[in-house]
Amino acid sequence: MLAGKSILITGGTGSFGHTFVPMTLAKYNPRRLVIFSRDEMKQWEMAKLFANDRRVRFFIGDVRDKDRLSRALDGIDYVVHAAATKIVPTAEYNPFECIKTNVIGAMNLIDACIDRGVKRVVALSTDKASSPSNLYGATKLASDKLFVAGNSYAGAQGTRFGVVRYGNVMGSRGSVIPFFLSIADKGTLPITDARMTRFMITLEQGVELMWHAFEDMVGGEIYVQKIPSMKVTDVALACVPDAKHEIVGIRPGEKLHEQMIGTEDAHYTYEYPEHFKILPAIHNWSNDSNRIKDGKKVAEDFTYCSNNNTEWMSIKTLQAWIAQHRDKVGKI
Repeated sequence: MLAGKSILITGGTGSFGHTFVPMTLAKYNPRRLVIFSRDEMKQWEMAKLFANDRRVRFFIGDVRDKDRLSRALDGIDYVVHAAATKIVPTAEYNPFECIKTNVIGAMNLIDACIDRGVKRVVALSTDKASSPSNLYGATKLASDKLFVAGNSYAGAQGTRFGVVRYGNVMGSRGSVIPFFLSIADKGTLPITDARMTRFMITLEQGVELMWHAFEDMVGGEIYVQKIPSMKVTDVALACVPDAKHEIVGIRPGEKLHEQMIGTEDAHYTYEYPEHFKILPAIHNWSNDSNRIKDGKKVAEDFTYCSNNNTEWMSIKTLQAWIAQHRDKVGKI
């Protein structure tokens, strides 16, 4: 589907973009792949990695600027929407800015993609959008709803919108693994709550879920990858085995456990071998056989949370992953 096509990724200089771009270039050989973001220095640094690849283009812009988006989308077939304000405390203390990027930016992108005749758009979501307890999660829930409804909004134009949702990305910038490793020499690691659990996913898994969404989507589906959980205390042990743990309390807006599918979505959720799919509640689309395909309806009281997960990652498995990817942890 993506072979020989023109693809644009918003927020493309972030962690996801640094993995999506080389993997997609290698697998699909698109005609061009445009990185759209507002940070010129990050673009400058990323451009060095693809200096000899004429397929890769860079476009300075902000999703808050609809006119600039429209210009960047000229001739684009597929869009990955990864741009977001996503650090939980940052969003709590800067709510206006978070809403401008995550909600108004989503509206701008939906309008611009429809106007430019983009074929398919897949937006990145987060576990925090399910039963949100913080502003970041609330804005991403609003964004998810916008992209689902965008399929109705597009009408005869034919642009189709989908969403992929996953939890904590292992080793990404600002995440707990590089943080623990950076303070290993202090001998004590701060733990928010000893009961806390988190989903664990690699960026490569996230990219593969994105590819699947582009191939599978009819419009309005939310794809949720099946991934293992870990206790935060076990993550700490994997990173710095000999360190002491100091309980410091949960940060503003932070959850004790991650949730990717709540009971309110169970009625519209289907299970597949490697993922779940939340179908749109609007227009009776949740009963559409083209969207359901070979999915199996989940139980009415189903939830997919990091504490009730059936799959758990061991300390040894995470240690092996860290050893293999040490040079990349925290750098993208």
